[in-house]
Amino acid sequence: MDRIYEGLLGETPFYVTTLQLQHLPAILTLQQEVYEALPDQSILQPLSTEEFEYILQGNGLMIGAYVENELIGFRALLKPPVDDEHLGYDCAIPEEQFHRVLYQEISNVSPQYRGYGLQKTLAAIVMKEIDLASYDYVCSTVKPYNIPSLKDKFSQGLVIKGLKIKYVDKLRYIFYKDLQHGQPQYIDKKAVSMRDTALQQKLLKEGYTGTSMYEEQNEWFVVYEK
Repeated sequence: MDRIYEGLLGETPFYVTTLQLQHLPAILTLQQEVYEALPDQSILQPLSTEEFEYILQGNGLMIGAYVENELIGFRALLKPPVDDEHLGYDCAIPEEQFHRVLYQEISNVSPQYRGYGLQKTLAAIVMKEIDLASYDYVCSTVKPYNIPSLKDKFSQGLVIKGLKIKYVDKLRYIFYKDLQHGQPQYIDKKAVSMRDTALQQKLLKEGYTGTSMYEEQNEWFVVYEK
């Protein structure tokens, strides 16, 4: 396998490579291991075998981290089909540009290798692997109070463009990043409790963008700017 990155997890060497269809059994095994170890399994929407196959057959990009021959983490980007649920609608991307949108899909790290920042490392690597001649936007969805995933998105420069019901009945933040242009300069800032869904939705409708988050007195706040 061609290595696109090499590093250390503490004193343990690891490397990152692009994943292919033949890696699917290891991907499914790791996903199950991660899912079973979660104290709150509702924060992770596992992908099906068919969904992984779709990505690995050229409809996106997957990278994997290995220690020796063991897959210990992966991240996926998906080239989504254009349908009524396309996140481009939620992020005000013109329909004719939907083919230039990628989704940040699932990210898994083995419980044995947490605490080394591997998820953040894989995020930086996979974003660098995006072909900027083919794609202009990255979108993603995250459940409110999934703090690790929210921090992960903000750390990569994604911002909140929506907060609404997706996937039939699940409340989700909708994240967005323009790969070709930086964020605009903002002149107004408001902090809102993550619990206050209605106020966040009101600000988003008024053109505010969620740019960061912080914790204060055991409560999480989202910073909205315009």
